[in-house]
Amino acid sequence: MTVRKLHLLGSPVLRRPATPVAAVDDAVRELVDDLFETMRAAKGVGLAANQVGVAQRIAVVDVGEEFPPPLVLVNPRIVQASDVTETAEEGCLSIPDIYGDVERSLAVTLEALDRDGRPYRTELSGFKARAVQHEIDHLDGILFLDHLSAVKRHLLIAKWKRSRKGQSGYIKDVTPEPAGEL
Repeated sequence: MTVRKLHLLGSPVLRRPATPVAAVDDAVRELVDDLFETMRAAKGVGLAANQVGVAQRIAVVDVGEEFPPPLVLVNPRIVQASDVTETAEEGCLSIPDIYGDVERSLAVTLEALDRDGRPYRTELSGFKARAVQHEIDHLDGILFLDHLSAVKRHLLIAKWKRSRKGQSGYIKDVTPEPAGEL
């Protein structure tokens, strides 16, 4: 498994809808493993393939031990979403240190392929449903900022640009913490 570099706001791949996966093969399984490794090293709860520069419909979600198991999302789609919504703060590994309140369905029914290419259907609610919706948005070229009002989005993008003053490029190394340290 490899920790990959993250693409940050401004990288064109984040705005490009991802291509469906034709078949789950060893290369897809390797990417899934790398996504989990990168997500955990960056202390995230989800990661989409385009966030590491791969425009394929693959994402992973792991919101923690109390919500097992971690999800592999190959060609995911939400087939039903509850009318009941919840607004909560979201952030994104591709837009570090920027947060905004996003309204999302409280529960969703998801269809996807797993790591071995087997189709599955599951019902999710709460934080796991929110994380899955966030990652599927990534696969569609949508960022959480797009769910905010124009004014709030403008303010957060300005804050992002100020935080990056003097930095160039849209790719960030992810450095895992050494084993045994907190």
